[in-house]
Amino acid sequence: MDTRLARWEQRTGWPLAAAALVFLAAYAWPILQPDLDEGWRRTCSAIAWVVWGMYAVDYLIRLIITERRLEFVRQNLLDLAAVVLPILRPLRLLRVLLVFDILQQRMSSRLRGRVVSRVAVLVAFLSALAALAMLDAERMNPDANIRSYGDALWWAGTIITTVGYGDRYPTTGEGRLVAFGLMLGGIALLGVITAALASWFIEKTTEISAAEKRTEATLDQVLTELRRVHARLDEQADRSKGP
Repeated sequence: MDTRLARWEQRTGWPLAAAALVFLAAYAWPILQPDLDEGWRRTCSAIAWVVWGMYAVDYLIRLIITERRLEFVRQNLLDLAAVVLPILRPLRLLRVLLVFDILQQRMSSRLRGRVVSRVAVLVAFLSALAALAMLDAERMNPDANIRSYGDALWWAGTIITTVGYGDRYPTTGEGRLVAFGLMLGGIALLGVITAALASWFIEKTTEISAAEKRTEATLDQVLTELRRVHARLDEQADRSKGP
């Protein structure tokens, strides 16, 4: 295990999670309030770039201190994309998804509980993020049909549940990029949910089968003991009769 990397990630986990939430607020405020004062818009933009800088520095430090750099890059492609692709506005939201890894590492419940809770939170959070990114990409396009956060949330819900009514759809390149990512995410989440349910059913079936076997074994022991008692009673009865 890369102990230096583990110690660094343990120290920086919660501060980076807080920074990601600050970034989310700075990103969402100008989108949800189009008439926001220009000064506040510049402040939000500055905050977003500061957070990006924090994640860039964190990624570089982790890359330097790790003993297996190539493996680190392969295992942290999301982090790399969040650092090197900040110019695309929808992709900047990739940094916020890192919050889930930080939070889930600190959960002490069973593995399946972590998976189910993570999927449930991720579905809601990913839909909200995709709706923000879609509204950010589409609002200024005169041909767009997604012009409010309500429209964007409705679109995200129909996509992530694979319903796809088609009454709301992206008309820009950035919007289509967001839609593509959400479609992939929806398929992956459905796969995780299906696997978790299947695993739960298999576990319950195994538990029932094991309980039935234990019950059968107990009944066999009881029947064996009853036969022994019956045999002893018969012996006592024969002795009492005498010759």
